[in-house]
Amino acid sequence: MTSERIERKLAAIVAADVAGYSRLMAADEEGTLARLKGHRKALIDPKIAEHGGRIIKTTRDGMLVEFASVVDAVRCVVEIQRGMLERNADIPSEKRIDFRVGINVGDVIVDGDDIYGDGVNVAARLEGLVEPGGILVAGVGPRPGARQAELQLRRSRRPQRQEYSATRPRLSSEIERRRASSFGETGG
Repeated sequence: MTSERIERKLAAIVAADVAGYSRLMAADEEGTLARLKGHRKALIDPKIAEHGGRIIKTTRDGMLVEFASVVDAVRCVVEIQRGMLERNADIPSEKRIDFRVGINVGDVIVDGDDIYGDGVNVAARLEGLVEPGGILVAGVGPRPGARQAELQLRRSRRPQRQEYSATRPRLSSEIERRRASSFGETGG
C-alpha cells in the first residue's frame, strides 16, 4: 500500500465575516451587496495582496485568508479595519458594513488551493467571538518577528482586555481583543 503524503505547514490564518449580514441583506440586498463588493475592490483585496496574503475562499459574507507571517496578517487586518472606519464614517449605522476578524497561527493541511485543520477552525471560532469592527488574535507568543508590526497594545481599564494604538507591538500568548475604534489612538 502506498500512502499519500499529507502536506502541512505553519500559517497565520485570518477568518473574517460581516457582522449583521443577514440583517443588512434583509433591509437592502442590492445596496449591501454593492457596498460589500466596493469595499473588497477598493480596500480589502488590495490590502491582502499588499501584505502577501492569499485568499483561500470567500463566502457570502466572509473570507478565509492565509499569510506566511503573523506580522503581515496583523498589519493587513489593522489597515483594513482602519480603512473600514473611514469608509463607514458617513454611512448610517444601520447600513454600515463592519467586519469581525479572528487571526490564528497554527498548523494547517494543504490540499490543492485549500487549507484545513485545527489552525483554520480556531481562526473561525475566534471570529465568532469578536465584536463588530474588532480583531481577536490567538497563537501569537513573544518573538522578535512579532515586534516588527507597527502597532502597540495598551492595557485598557477593563481587565483581560487590550487595545491597539499606533507604533510598535507587544503581542502576548493570551488571546487579546482589539477594537478598531482605538487603532488610530496614540500614547498609552
